[in-house]
Amino acid sequence: MDLAIVWFCVIALFWAGYLFLEGFDFGVGMLLPVLGRDNTERRVMINTIGPVWDGNEVWVIVAGGAMFAAFPAWYAGLFSSAYLPLLVVLLALIGRGVAFEYRGKVDTERWRRTWDRVIVLGSWLPPLGIGLIISTTVLGLPLDADGNRVGSAFEAVRWDTLLGAVAIVGFSIVHGAAFLALKTDGELRHRARRLAVRILPVALAPLLALVVLVQVREGEAWTVAPVVVVFLAAAVAWWRLAKGREGQAFASLGVAIVGAAVALFGALYPDVLPSTGDPANSLTVSNASSSPYTLQVMTWVAAFGAPAVLVYQGWTYWVFRKRISTHHIPKVHVPR
Repeated sequence: MDLAIVWFCVIALFWAGYLFLEGFDFGVGMLLPVLGRDNTERRVMINTIGPVWDGNEVWVIVAGGAMFAAFPAWYAGLFSSAYLPLLVVLLALIGRGVAFEYRGKVDTERWRRTWDRVIVLGSWLPPLGIGLIISTTVLGLPLDADGNRVGSAFEAVRWDTLLGAVAIVGFSIVHGAAFLALKTDGELRHRARRLAVRILPVALAPLLALVVLVQVREGEAWTVAPVVVVFLAAAVAWWRLAKGREGQAFASLGVAIVGAAVALFGALYPDVLPSTGDPANSLTVSNASSSPYTLQVMTWVAAFGAPAVLVYQGWTYWVFRKRISTHHIPKVHVPR
């Protein structure tokens, strides 16, 4: 198989993995003021993602780096039209990371509340920006013959790309609620599960609408299958949450986001960035890829590096697999 096609599939997989892993991180942060009734419960929520959130963020670097190396024209054409959302995403991620580290440094309510707001804001903005960027690459931009964006700097902001932004936010919220139901115990677990059951149909509706929209506009006969998988996985997730089977529900949500990635990128192929004006100006897997030698080097690096990262990350999740509750939070006071 052509290595350019292989790397197109790998990049789609990287984005799917990032949305699955970082999606519940974002969701936990979004739900911090909703489910965390006091400081102890908010600490429990943050501790569920404490050992893994920074490792999960690695995958957005991997996805962006793979795009830059394997398809430099795709990377340049897409991100040159998304400077503002990309900047917002980066600043929000930086702020969220700082807030996780500094929240407990001073034992005052005002200090904690300030950093909690940073966590919440830093959890809402990245999925909005990333959803906008991913939906832009699937739905296209006006491009000239050299693959450069034409028109205003806000060409990427349309109703259909905004649907993509809302879709990732909705998925992250329900994914975070399911993760909290899976990783916590006691009353917080029950509240998280009840919330996930109530909001799942509404929260996943934009994602379902997005995959249908892309299928109608650009889909092939075979991409109907992953669209169906997304709908079935969403239904199974709701059913298993209602039955209190949080692990199965969490896994079903993972199947849903992977199915959505297959449906979206499958419909996109062979383009990597369609031109909404003249289709002849679209960037494709063949005309936007790096040299064969570059792709060969990347393949060898990935063949050795990716398994090591996966093993390490899997080990981390295994070590921190147990549930936590308010009983695990020590009541200590930091000297003023």
